[in-house]
Amino acid sequence: MEKQPQEVVLVGAGIMSATLSILLKKINPAIKISVFEKLDKIGFESSDAFNNAGTGHSAFCELNYTPIDKDGVVNIDKAINIAKQFETSKEFWSYLVENNYVSSPEKFLRPTPHMSFVWGDDDVEFLKKRYEKLSQHPLFKDMEYSDDVSKIKEWAPLIVDGRKGNEKVAATHMNLGTDVNFGELTRQIFKGLQNKNEITLETRHEVKDLTRLSNGKWAVKVKDLKSGNNKAINADFVFIGAGGGAILMLQKSGIPESKKFGGFPVGGQWLICQNEEVIKKHHAKVYGKAKIGAPPMSVPHLDTRVIDGKQSLLFGPFATFSTKFLKYGSNCDLFKSVNPGNVGFLMNCGLNNIDLTKYLVEQVMLSKAKKVESLQEYFPEAKLEDWFEQTAGQRVQVIEKQDGKGVLKFGTEIVTSQDGSISALLGASPGASTSVSAMLNLMKQCFPDLMKNNWNEAIKEMIPSYGEDLAQAELVEASRARTTKVLKILD
Repeated sequence: MEKQPQEVVLVGAGIMSATLSILLKKINPAIKISVFEKLDKIGFESSDAFNNAGTGHSAFCELNYTPIDKDGVVNIDKAINIAKQFETSKEFWSYLVENNYVSSPEKFLRPTPHMSFVWGDDDVEFLKKRYEKLSQHPLFKDMEYSDDVSKIKEWAPLIVDGRKGNEKVAATHMNLGTDVNFGELTRQIFKGLQNKNEITLETRHEVKDLTRLSNGKWAVKVKDLKSGNNKAINADFVFIGAGGGAILMLQKSGIPESKKFGGFPVGGQWLICQNEEVIKKHHAKVYGKAKIGAPPMSVPHLDTRVIDGKQSLLFGPFATFSTKFLKYGSNCDLFKSVNPGNVGFLMNCGLNNIDLTKYLVEQVMLSKAKKVESLQEYFPEAKLEDWFEQTAGQRVQVIEKQDGKGVLKFGTEIVTSQDGSISALLGASPGASTSVSAMLNLMKQCFPDLMKNNWNEAIKEMIPSYGEDLAQAELVEASRARTTKVLKILD
């Protein structure tokens, strides 16, 4: 049997590193884990509440998870897979509550109905077909559909008030939806880990370099940004969970797998309502259809958000452009990521995605008034003076080299060295919502020997449905009965 890792370094104090820390300590309590975060706060990049959609991505409302194939058939495979992964996350979070890793589930997760909303003959027909297929599956059996304006108004009055009487509209509604503050969840998990003395976490510490040693370990060079001092840790395993910055760090590792990836930064901006009279009339996450060429993170939605106890109403996100890979990153990030090995397939990808380029240019040029016009497609009576703009998070659209060409990857990618000694998480949506499944997959790749010892028993203690198929109605009901109670999902 291969030697099991004893020293682990996690780069970035976000939801992925928090999740991986718990899983590793549960499988092998002897593992020493060091977490390094460049910022002075935990979970303030991609995990922070205003830097992501806050949607518990369960495919209840996200229309891009149910594409139409070339025969005109709605494909629900991706939706089912994502829904299963979110159920896995809820089971894991329930375990954290029951075992005092997190203390206040109501501070990071709130019941918020999920809706899809469309208008026009073609999109109404699509939504009905989507509903008919999804509602047959146990994970979606409680989904409701209506093309009756009066019914839709009961669910979300703002999206129908002021709409033309002859306009054809339709919506689906899932009462089991959630609004998740992943930054708060991340901070609670790390606080629980520190209270149990299971990890070492240092903020204002930047990982500057990674060097492979002759003994197979990784020399991790870390700079203390407070004192300016440097130190090196020799790690058996390194996880790069640094959000958009993971691309640059992965490239520093020099592993062959890193050479087939590049990235293009896409920022976001919200419109946020500050009129209390408007905010109190909307309690749902309402998703529409993305415009042609738009990346998944730019699917428009009108959302109820509760952040630090304060309710807000958000619309967007609108795409912005910056050469930074992180919200608090450097304007040189994009240029640093381009090298002789990837410039060819990056340019090829750009030439093959003119629609995306055109969409981004149009978005960057939008004035606030034009953004409110887009909002009025979802909220006809929206007034310019009720809304202000706020910068959302920064994402890096992953580009992978395939057959010499650059291919955009819409999703979450795990890149691991052949020997499993280093791994990085790239990409965005559905991201944080599927963090538990992503980290379980990472552990299977990186720690096959560690997994052999009581793996199933340990994981099933945290995730009772692990290894079983959540397509079974009884299993879905049992899982949701527990998580709904523990996490206080339904009012």
